[in-house]
Amino acid sequence: MTALLTLTVLVLVAIAIWQMTKIFELSQLKAENAEIATDSDNKYNGYLLFGFLIFIYGITIFSFAKYSKVLLPEASSAHGGEYDQLMWVSFAIIFFVQFITQALLHYFGYKYRGEEGKKALFFADNDRLEFIWTIIPVIVLAGLILWGLYTWTNIMEINDEDDPLIVELYAQQFNWTARYGGDDNVLGDASVRLIDIDRANVLGLDESDPNAADDILVKELHLPVGRKVNFMMRSQDVLHSAYMPHFRAQMNCVPGMITQFSFTPTVTTAEMRLNPDVVEKVKRINGIRAKKAAKGEPNSDPWEFDYVLLCNKICGKSHYNMQMKIIVETEEEYNKWIAEQATFKETIASVE
Repeated sequence: MTALLTLTVLVLVAIAIWQMTKIFELSQLKAENAEIATDSDNKYNGYLLFGFLIFIYGITIFSFAKYSKVLLPEASSAHGGEYDQLMWVSFAIIFFVQFITQALLHYFGYKYRGEEGKKALFFADNDRLEFIWTIIPVIVLAGLILWGLYTWTNIMEINDEDDPLIVELYAQQFNWTARYGGDDNVLGDASVRLIDIDRANVLGLDESDPNAADDILVKELHLPVGRKVNFMMRSQDVLHSAYMPHFRAQMNCVPGMITQFSFTPTVTTAEMRLNPDVVEKVKRINGIRAKKAAKGEPNSDPWEFDYVLLCNKICGKSHYNMQMKIIVETEEEYNKWIAEQATFKETIASVE
């Protein structure tokens, strides 16, 4: 409320100053010439252009220096490096073009400012210039698009090569459930029409399908490092989006259909916790939480890094809290964990 009142006061003050300025202009004896810019006006506007140019360069540099610490650490998937490279090359081109064009725009605004007795010289058309400023963006954008399509095609090539682990991600407001294929690594048939809460069949698995018997349902996603994972994604209710930022992976979960995504995790959770960027981030966050704890505020427990699965679609009032912990571990640790989980058949039997 204080912030709103402060903003309201600032707006009213700005309006008052503007109105006083208009009154001052109307009170001048030569009011009929007040709207005509003089050479002095144009010169000052030119200086202001340079001032604004310095400002936008300064705010850009400041933003990178101040907020680059909130960027994600290095990618933890096999395809993530190429994804990041494409993004940084795009950034480099954008900022290079921005630096050149903004400098020219503001410089020309000053150099060719209006001056009494000077008439502007202009060209109705110039085929050479038009060709240059058309063909260069075409070549650059075509290169980026082709590179992007090539990268996208490689990322989205879902196949059964290299003995992938098959995992289903099931989305519903506002939580995730993961389903593993069990010993046979084959997911049983499922449909939302078969959901039976009383029998603990929360994903609607077909109990008559033998492939469903050894399926494993969990609320914490474990992945073996270095092994390809093929994700099958479903949604029970509305449009969700499975977003795993550290793996540079995202795919919509659409009611009534199965979507897919595949990647190979390359960095375990334990290894990522030792990453210098992650160590610094954990230190910074826990410093903030320590201050909150000293004041007795909630959500102030020390934080430890974990990979996370998020929903990247605004799916309802608790969308912000729709997440699942992901643990990437060695093959031996994964095998030990999966062996300790109850199968769907065992879960059904326990409630009968």
